[in-house]
Amino acid sequence: MTETDRTDVLVVGSGIMGSVVARLLRESDPALHITMVEGGSAIGASPGRHLHDIDDPVLWSRYNERTGTGIQGMYTGAEVVREVADSLSDLTPGMFHALAFGEDAEAMPQAALAWNAGGMGVHWTAATPWPAGHEVFDFGDPVRWTADLDTARRLLAVTPRAIGPTRTGRMVLDVLRRRFDGIGPDDRRPQPMPMAVTSHASGRLPRTAPGTIFPAIATGTDPAFTLVTGTLVTRLLVSDGRARGARLRRVTDGAESQVLADTVVVCADALRTPQLLFASGIRPPALGRHLNEHAFITARVLLDLERFGIDLDALPRPRTGEFSTDSLWLPHNGAAQPFHGQIMNRTYLDEAGRPLAHSVGLSLYAPVESRPENRLVFSDTETDLAGMPRISVEFAYSDADRALLGRALDVVRSIAGEFGTLDPATECALLPPGSSLHQTGTVRAGAADDGTSVCDPDGRVWDFENLYLAGNGVIPTSMAANVTLTGAVTAVRTARAVTGRTSALAAR
Repeated sequence: MTETDRTDVLVVGSGIMGSVVARLLRESDPALHITMVEGGSAIGASPGRHLHDIDDPVLWSRYNERTGTGIQGMYTGAEVVREVADSLSDLTPGMFHALAFGEDAEAMPQAALAWNAGGMGVHWTAATPWPAGHEVFDFGDPVRWTADLDTARRLLAVTPRAIGPTRTGRMVLDVLRRRFDGIGPDDRRPQPMPMAVTSHASGRLPRTAPGTIFPAIATGTDPAFTLVTGTLVTRLLVSDGRARGARLRRVTDGAESQVLADTVVVCADALRTPQLLFASGIRPPALGRHLNEHAFITARVLLDLERFGIDLDALPRPRTGEFSTDSLWLPHNGAAQPFHGQIMNRTYLDEAGRPLAHSVGLSLYAPVESRPENRLVFSDTETDLAGMPRISVEFAYSDADRALLGRALDVVRSIAGEFGTLDPATECALLPPGSSLHQTGTVRAGAADDGTSVCDPDGRVWDFENLYLAGNGVIPTSMAANVTLTGAVTAVRTARAVTGRTSALAAR
């Protein structure tokens, strides 16, 4: 970039949400100039390509071994890393705990940041269950909500039955359906997990990633699109209720520049989006508040083959490039069944490829009350590894949360007992806060500028005419299920609003 560049739309962040915004803007206007800025660099040869599908065998193996557990917190390894690097330029692109970035995050120790092109979108498991009940925020327009959810599904290439069910997986579903069918509507019965994947004739299941949602991120073939990686947005340039652009700092040498824009869309994440707003002097009362994340209970039990009448040799083998044989979904159904269940089954093989055993991996997400007391606090005096305002995380479970967590532990142990013998001490756990990597609420949307929200239903920041937000931080509801598809709805809304704005500007 030159010292000062200009663009029509500046998108901060290159993950799923930024790519959805860019894709929809491009569909509406082939000539619109979009500049996307990302602090991290590419992992591998192409930015925005999912690690599940990367050609480098070392990177592929490292990713898949960790995601095979079904625990998002394992993306960064089993241990929480608290040692802060000497500088940003010392970091290899990838995932890092917020603590390792210098944030005061002991209240949510497993919270992590993606420091790479494509953000979390090159790491995610691609699970895309759809929101329902208390998760929905349609702001009184259910028809538009349904349409926006369908658009998000299209852009993420959601496949309803991606991995399984195999014969063994159908037996697992039968058990779950005996317990949970009849609680809610048919579309909320136990079923295969919808996933953002594309099925190939080879048997492989490439994951949707930023570089597939908006291919120009990976290919660089769009002349009206500029991707700038290895460059941190340190401050938005704002005045008189408008965002004028942003100040940038290159990571390798600290060189500073700026980019001016007609419209700015911030799609960082639930931690760094409010951090950037704070650093830019944009500090509404709700900024950083209502930090939310569903609690994560996990268990893994060996399937009792004799009980189910399954021969060892009849156990399913995973598809090429996969660790799980089945990815299944237990949808939440209100108070009677308030938990989101993700069931990832796996056959263990010996060195000769013969089955040894089959495990049923049970994860339950328990929704947590959305409370302003759970929040991010930003420092005016201390900075983190990136030189941005240091974040302090304040997060705790309420009495109601703890009661629901106790119920979730009972449920997961009971379900596990239907498949085999579970050792609660070693095979079942409530994971530390942050483990799901599904933080929400810190720049939440609202219907009115009443101090409880940061932006309007279309993601426009209150009191600004051309500054928009998109992503999981915008979600104002307490979530039970994985949040990416729901977060993508906010990106769809923002893109539509920006399209309307840019069209109006062009018509003048």
